[in-house]
Amino acid sequence: MRSRRPHAVGWVERQRKPNGSAVRRVLGLDPTYVAAVFAFLALPAFAADPAPTRQAELDYMLRQDCGSCHGMTMKGGLGAPLLPEFLQAKAPDALAEVVLDGIPGTPMPPWRGLLTADEARWMIDRLRRGLDQ
Repeated sequence: MRSRRPHAVGWVERQRKPNGSAVRRVLGLDPTYVAAVFAFLALPAFAADPAPTRQAELDYMLRQDCGSCHGMTMKGGLGAPLLPEFLQAKAPDALAEVVLDGIPGTPMPPWRGLLTADEARWMIDRLRRGLDQ
């Protein structure tokens, strides 16, 4: 038995399996396929940490490049403080975007050419834990 009716997302098709359970197909797509697509889209949220050698490079960059403006102890200078207590109230993804794209009209440069989004998020996580942790 098939019925087609309007749905908030589009047309939803219900098919009855021999055991009586209904399988929903949105726009004619198999539910397993839809689940796989959503799992793939969620991958960036579960990205792996950079390799240990890259972590060392990123840590050096935090201390030297970021520290040159934000203070060698991250307590602030030309740039804002980057201590955990100052970063906890800010969204990690928003902070990563600032790292990647900079802040136009300020000395904060974009680092997108040198960092991936995952690396920027790793650096933010590192700062939120504290560099000495």
